[in-house]
Amino acid sequence: MRQEAAEHARTRRLALRPALGALGVGHLALGATMALSPRGFFDSIATYGAYNDHYIRDTSTFYLALGAVMLVAAARSSWQVPVLAFATLEYLLHVVNHLWDIGDSDPGWIGPFNAVTLALVGVLLLWLLRTAARREDGAR
Repeated sequence: MRQEAAEHARTRRLALRPALGALGVGHLALGATMALSPRGFFDSIATYGAYNDHYIRDTSTFYLALGAVMLVAAARSSWQVPVLAFATLEYLLHVVNHLWDIGDSDPGWIGPFNAVTLALVGVLLLWLLRTAARREDGAR
């Protein structure tokens, strides 16, 4: 039983690097899309209120930075817990904001879709954070 638990823990640890790498690349792609095509981003998934290309490009800088530090965390285990804690908190707050404005999107299905999608990424981040924290606690 102990060996089975150790194998399960090893599998979770191994999942951290590729998951952080994929999330990092995804956030870089999202940030690049927002920076290079703010109108396209707005029209496809961000139809809340009035269009503001400057604000969307400002927000893109956050996603570009988060993607970059996620890639560093994929390579450096000492970065994993802090980066994942930050990202998990950001997604929690982002979901709350989307729930606040859930009825303000056009078309109406985008609001619930965005909230659910963000919540699912947040759950994934929380799982990765717990895995990284357990690994870090076990290393002490």
